[in-house]
Amino acid sequence: MGNSRYQHAGQISVPGVGKGFTLIEVMVVLVIMGLFVGLVSNITRPDDRALLRLETERLAQLLDLAATESRLTGKRIAWTAEGTGYRFWRFGADTDWSEIRDVDSLRPRTLPQGMKIAGLRVENTSPRENMRLEFTSFGSTLSFVIEMTFGAASSSVEGSPIGEVRILPDERKVNGETAPR
Repeated sequence: MGNSRYQHAGQISVPGVGKGFTLIEVMVVLVIMGLFVGLVSNITRPDDRALLRLETERLAQLLDLAATESRLTGKRIAWTAEGTGYRFWRFGADTDWSEIRDVDSLRPRTLPQGMKIAGLRVENTSPRENMRLEFTSFGSTLSFVIEMTFGAASSSVEGSPIGEVRILPDERKVNGETAPR
């Protein structure tokens, strides 16, 4: 009968042959894994509107904090923007304007890649090229609107003369198209 280890029902099997995967099977598994990774990455990555909303809310809270700190300390605080980031400044009697570094919340910020501060309007004036707001400890605050964009999405932060800072809904879209102003 020979070697019974490699014989079964009249067939002889050779060790190591017919035990692997075909090229087609490996490719199908790789395609399925690629689709799965793509699906998971799309689910876990926030969309443009959600990320813009988060940054707009952060900016509104920081502007409110800056205005409150100005009123409490009696020192003027300014906010400036450079398109892809912004900073807060404090006016000192002997030092002029200096960047705020001792309050972690008011540290310089860089926006996520692709997001930018598109414009600033103060008291219904035309948009300013030099984006700067000042908060004082006395008198009323000027009303302002800061527009932020990320891809096709946009959002705005509004400050009122009574010191209220809020996020404006994006009302510029009418039936999916940008409404004229």
